[in-house]
Amino acid sequence: MTSHVRDAPHADHPDTATTAGAKAHARAQHGRTADVMRHVPASSSPTAPDGVPAEGLVWSETVAAGGYTTAVLARGTRIRFTDLDGDACAHVLIHRADGPHERLNVADTVKVPWQAYLGVGHPLLSGFGRVLATVVADTSGHHDALAGTTTRAGNAARYGAGAPESPSPAGRELLLLAALKNGLGPRDLPPSPSFFKGVRVASDGTLQWQGSAGAGAHVDLLLHVDAIVSLANTAHPLDPRPEFTCSALRMHAWPAGDDLDLLAAGDLVGPLRPEHRQAVANTDADLIARGVL
Repeated sequence: MTSHVRDAPHADHPDTATTAGAKAHARAQHGRTADVMRHVPASSSPTAPDGVPAEGLVWSETVAAGGYTTAVLARGTRIRFTDLDGDACAHVLIHRADGPHERLNVADTVKVPWQAYLGVGHPLLSGFGRVLATVVADTSGHHDALAGTTTRAGNAARYGAGAPESPSPAGRELLLLAALKNGLGPRDLPPSPSFFKGVRVASDGTLQWQGSAGAGAHVDLLLHVDAIVSLANTAHPLDPRPEFTCSALRMHAWPAGDDLDLLAAGDLVGPLRPEHRQAVANTDADLIARGVL
């Protein structure tokens, strides 16, 4: 008969087969950082944007390819999404925090401003004629409000899998996980716009893939309401590459309430178009009625 002697655990890797060892191992991770993580508190972020002090951040996170995240943020918060390596694709949903039945409506977002392509000055509208956020900075220009996000069945057919824990998670599955964390469910998932992968409509009506603007591009959104922001970082449904392709996405958020006044005055992104001004007025009137303003 032979006997087996288990190797003694290394000092840096305690034996996790016991409760005491698992506790020691878990506690040893405190304070460690990784390339993809949320920084808590956000002020501990080592990647604050230029001109934004780290102590002013309310959100700092790098989301892995195939990952998702969500946060509840206040009116007047400025959110920056950054495509670190050129293959991120941010599928974004916004719900009112004080009434999640009101949410981003991509049909109105492209119809009301008479513009299908997202860019600086574009309002992100709800189905109530109110603006939830405005795009206030954009160094990418490669976005899409037409194709929506990927589905589990679609990814399974194309890549062989689409579950959240798979190597090719679908955007809808990831956004559902984000929704569940905020007390929402499948019926709360409308079509979502995406940032950093461009789509244009050809003269024959077909959707044409434009790809990425490259590494380092960023987009800033300015919130007009307290909002639940949910994001899935996963491949675009029209990406023609046969292999699932995505890279890390970084996000920061900080209070920028003065930007709302600058926006309304035409001093942030230039004069607002009539449709945008009316949507802002609708939002402000609702906030006044609720006693927020």
